Amino acid sequence: MTAGVYETTKKDGTPCFRASFTYKGKHISLGSFPTKDGAHRAYLTATLLLRSPEGHLLSVNDYAAVGRPLSYEKWIILLNFRDNGIYFKTPIYLYRRYFVYYYNEETQLKFDAEDLFYYSNHKIMKRGGHFFVADYGMQVTLTSRYGIKSYAVEGRDFRFVNGDSTDFRYGNIELINRYFGVSRETKKGRTCYLAKIHINGDYIIGRYPTEAEAATAYNRAADLLNAWGLKKNFPRNYVEGISGEDYQKLYADVAVSPKLKDAITASFSR
Repeated sequence: MTAGVYETTKKDGTPCFRASFTYKGKHISLGSFPTKDGAHRAYLTATLLLRSPEGHLLSVNDYAAVGRPLSYEKWIILLNFRDNGIYFKTPIYLYRRYFVYYYNEETQLKFDAEDLFYYSNHKIMKRGGHFFVADYGMQVTLTSRYGIKSYAVEGRDFRFVNGDSTDFRYGNIELINRYFGVSRETKKGRTCYLAKIHINGDYIIGRYPTEAEAATAYNRAADLLNAWGLKKNFPRNYVEGISGEDYQKLYADVAVSPKLKDAITASFSR
């Protein structure tokens, strides 16, 4: 049998060839291939990548030229193992104080070192323009790990400080608006928080000095609209950083626009 290759069968009985080898005491599988030649070329490529001499080490940028027998994911995994001595199941390469998740040849995602354990055990996928991982049977978007809600809009509710939307390091993500129906406004150097709610259009609930007040005002407006007979499932805000007792007091004291009642009347008249 060709070095590094053995013949096996798939679950449906179709014959295939698997390639593998041992490096630094670790047995590494390179994958399954439809032909013996394909499996052997993958074996030779992995050997070249890991055992190339100093001064001629292959890098990430060499994949297009010589790495094709291997998957891009496996190329990155082996590179990191060679250079950093750690074998990950996901295509991660360690740098000083951060790491890069090489999603594909065109897209690389940067993360802080403190997220290494999570992403070395969770495969990143993409659907509808959003990156996510499968966690306990649920699709968890990458942005949700930063407190960014599913309805958030980049540029309005959060932003990437350096303009790079693939840089998920914590210092590069700024939360602008954390709560549903709340947006930050700055006029003449003063900041306030505008609370709005959507009925048949956006209705202003009020402007408030803090996010917590604006988020609470939105909750109160949603409760009032439902109590007045509007059958709409408004999302509610969980206001962070205050106790339940303080929230109840804030809820009782926060003012909402008296025009809100007119909005519900207009809605019913349509």
